[in-house]
Amino acid sequence: MSLLVIDVGTSGLRSATVSPDARVGHVTHRGFAPSSPSPGLVEFDAMAMARVVLEVTNDTIARAAADGVAIDALGITAQRASTVVWDRVTGVPIGPALGWQDLRTVFECIMAKADHGLALAPNQSATKLVWLLNTFDPDRTGDLLFGTVDSWIAWVVSGGSLHVTDHSNAAVTGLYDMGRLEWSADACAALGVPMDMLPTIVDSTGELGVASVLPGAPLIGGIAGDQQASLIGQGCVRPGMAKATFGTGGMLDLCTGPSKPESYRRSEHGTFPIIAWSRAGEATYGVEAIMLSAGTNVEWLRDDMGLIATAAESHDIAAACADSEGVTYVPALLGLGTPRWDYGARGTLLGITRGTGRPQIVRAVLEGVAQRGADLVEAAETDAGLVVASLRVDGGMSENPTFIQALANATGKPIEVSPVTEATTLGAGYLAGLAVGTWSSVSEVADSWAPATVVEPTGSFDRDRWRQAVNRSSRWIPDLSALDF
Repeated sequence: MSLLVIDVGTSGLRSATVSPDARVGHVTHRGFAPSSPSPGLVEFDAMAMARVVLEVTNDTIARAAADGVAIDALGITAQRASTVVWDRVTGVPIGPALGWQDLRTVFECIMAKADHGLALAPNQSATKLVWLLNTFDPDRTGDLLFGTVDSWIAWVVSGGSLHVTDHSNAAVTGLYDMGRLEWSADACAALGVPMDMLPTIVDSTGELGVASVLPGAPLIGGIAGDQQASLIGQGCVRPGMAKATFGTGGMLDLCTGPSKPESYRRSEHGTFPIIAWSRAGEATYGVEAIMLSAGTNVEWLRDDMGLIATAAESHDIAAACADSEGVTYVPALLGLGTPRWDYGARGTLLGITRGTGRPQIVRAVLEGVAQRGADLVEAAETDAGLVVASLRVDGGMSENPTFIQALANATGKPIEVSPVTEATTLGAGYLAGLAVGTWSSVSEVADSWAPATVVEPTGSFDRDRWRQAVNRSSRWIPDLSALDF
C-alpha cells in the first residue's frame, strides 16, 4: 500500500504517491502561478485551483492503479498563510484568494500593532482575512468559512464535509495562540473576525477525515505547511536537526523538540517560533529563519541580465573561475529577512574591476545566496541554543553543485542533499503513513533518510567582510526600512 500526496506550492501543484520505502512516484505536476493585478498584489482563483488539484490527483490515482498500487491514505501539504474565504453552503469563494506574498494589507498590519498591540506581518493570514471580509462582507452577515490552502483543499476533496487545518498551518496565520494551541479569541475580537468561520484545528497526523470525492475515498491522514512537511521529509525530527529549502526564497527550519518556546514573537536574531508538527495532541516545536530571495537571484541572472540561458547553466558558468576574485553579491532583491529584517535593503554587487566577467558575477551570486544561508543557520542556532551538526537541503537550488559547495564552505558544515528536490511531498507522505501504521514513529521516519550526496567544506569565506557587504546593502530605501512587523 502507498500514500497519496497533494502538494500545493506557490507557483505550481503536484500529486504523487509515496511508497513504504520512501520513494516518490506517479508524479503529476501542473503550473498554477498566482496573478499580480498591480504591484504588491498577489492573488489566485481558488475554484480554478480546486479543479486543477482534482485533475492531477485523479491522474496520479489512475496511473498508480494501472501499476497495481493501492492507496492507503492521503497527505496534504500546501503554501502557508494564503487566504481563502468561501460560502459555507455553496462552497463558492466570495472573492479572490490572497497569496501569502500579497502586500495590500501593510497599513492594516501597522494599525493592528498601534491599536491592539498585535504583531502581524502582511505575509500572515490575519489581515488578509480582514481585508476580504471588509471588502465582500463588511456587515459580517454571510455564512462564511476561512481557510488557508490546506484547509481549502481538505474541504474540496472531502466534498465539503471537512473544515480543518493543522497546528503547523494555524500557527502562522496571526490568529493562533501558540501558548494554548488554539485560536486566539483576543486576536479575533480585536480584528473583527467571527470565530465560527475558523476551521477546526487537528493534529498534523491522524485519522482526520475522508477524501470522499476521490476514487477509493482514501483516509486523510496528514496535513502540514510546506516548510514543516519539508522538515519531516528530510528526517529532521530530533532537536538540533535542520533543513533549508532554497526555492524562489529560502527557508531554514530547525527542530527544537517538545518544549514550548519562551517567546512566541520574532526573536532579536530574526527567527520565528513554529510548530513543526503535532501528533496525538502533542506538539513539536522549531524555529524558522527566512531569506526573502534565493532562486529569484538566479532568475534575475537569466531573465533580466541574460548572463545565463538556464538556471542549471549557472553552475557551468561559475565553474569557469576558481573564485569570484573579490566580487561580492548581497541577494537582497526584495529586502533582507533573518537576521536583520530590512524591507528597504536592496541587491548589491561589490568589488567589480575591469577584469570582472560573467563567470565572476555568476559565481558571486551563487556564493551570496550561500552566505545568506549561513546567516540563517547562525541565527537559528543562536535562538534555539542548539548546534546544527549538518544541514539538509532541498529545493531547486539543491541541484546546483557550485551553490551546494559554497553553502558548505559558508556554513562550515556538511551539506546533505535531499534525494528528492521537493521534500514537501515526502513529508506529507510520512504524516499520512504515520496515521495508518506505514511508519510507527517519527524516529522510524528519521531512519528512512538517505541523502543523494553529502558535500563537505573545502574552504571558507571571510564572514566579517560579508557582514560589511550586508551593511552596505541595508536601508537603501529608508521608508521601507522603517517598516517593522
